[in-house]
Amino acid sequence: MAGKAASGAGTIRKKTVTRSGKEYTYWEARVTVGRDPGTGKQIQRSFSGKTQKEVREKMQAAAVSVNEDTYTEPSKMTVSQWLDIWVKDYLGGLKESSAFLYQQQIKLHIKPALGAVKLEALNAHAIQGFYNALSRERAGKPPLSPKSIKNVHGILHKALQQAVVLGYLRFNPADGCTLPRMEKKELRPLDEVQSAAFLKAIEGHRHEILYKVALFTGMREGELLGLMWDCVDFGKGTITIKRQLKRQQQKGGQYYITTPKNGKGRTITPAPLIMKLLHTQKARQAEQRLKIGALWEGSGMVFTNETGGFLSYRTVYDCFKRIAAQIGTPETRFHDLRHSYAVAAIRSGDDIKTVQGNLGHATAAFTLDVYGHVTDQMKQDSAARMEAYIERVLSQ
Repeated sequence: MAGKAASGAGTIRKKTVTRSGKEYTYWEARVTVGRDPGTGKQIQRSFSGKTQKEVREKMQAAAVSVNEDTYTEPSKMTVSQWLDIWVKDYLGGLKESSAFLYQQQIKLHIKPALGAVKLEALNAHAIQGFYNALSRERAGKPPLSPKSIKNVHGILHKALQQAVVLGYLRFNPADGCTLPRMEKKELRPLDEVQSAAFLKAIEGHRHEILYKVALFTGMREGELLGLMWDCVDFGKGTITIKRQLKRQQQKGGQYYITTPKNGKGRTITPAPLIMKLLHTQKARQAEQRLKIGALWEGSGMVFTNETGGFLSYRTVYDCFKRIAAQIGTPETRFHDLRHSYAVAAIRSGDDIKTVQGNLGHATAAFTLDVYGHVTDQMKQDSAARMEAYIERVLSQ
């Protein structure tokens, strides 16, 4: 007599059906997820897909859940239960800071509104109502911005898409939702007059070199604060950007070093003036190291505090905002130094592909989308120059 199949055990088979006179072939997997407490009969869950690999992955994921005693029958699973599973088992590839933000959005927004809904019963209309509510003031809470709602949607959509992959849902109900229109934020780069005023205001400031490198390379704040001397090649005149300093999102979070924003490093060749400034920075740092002796931390970072440790974001931010107010642009952010570099580079004749590479954008299309207004103005200027040329020729 054959033994009873253990929970988590499963089988895969190829099936062919005929519909309207046409044959269709697919793969089906069945996994035992438990036994009926009344009859003792096996409770099985089936998965289907176009390939054997696809259904095997679905079956194995269910089997693991059964063996770890975390399996919940999809027909009984709530959105909240599925989100807990998704966070635990499917966010391993995210950076720590991103995973924390996902969990915060789930806790603050998604679970309170949709957590009690059965996963299989969740539909586009319910999700749309949720998004619409986020855009309004709720119980004294201010409405979320279109960008924030888009972020919430991105998290929910990913979670539901994984449920589709595992066969818990037939389709992703978030696909049918409409998001609020996002207004593109107006960039506020420093113009030449403001840049000159900024440079004058930071003369002799303890972060003078840091701010100048930011303005003339377009490096992100975290990339500057995470820059180490092993990435500065004075012989070649290059800077390799492969790290950034980040802080954990939770209250009292620690600082840590991670990869750049898009996960990829890049090497830039800044103006010779920047390399001279870094030479000066290295000499000043050596003097400070000799001055405090054994107290020096030796982090290897280019921009440090008085003891050689990392600079905090708050320190750099507070100093920068005071300078911005001093030159009459209190709304200017540190990140606007990056925009100032990009606009100056494009106007000076750098091609978009070069600017993209220096900024570390994923694509040139993204760079064009952000700074398209600059290239549009350059086209108008070009047309005006051609018009003047035509008038000179015709007047001969």
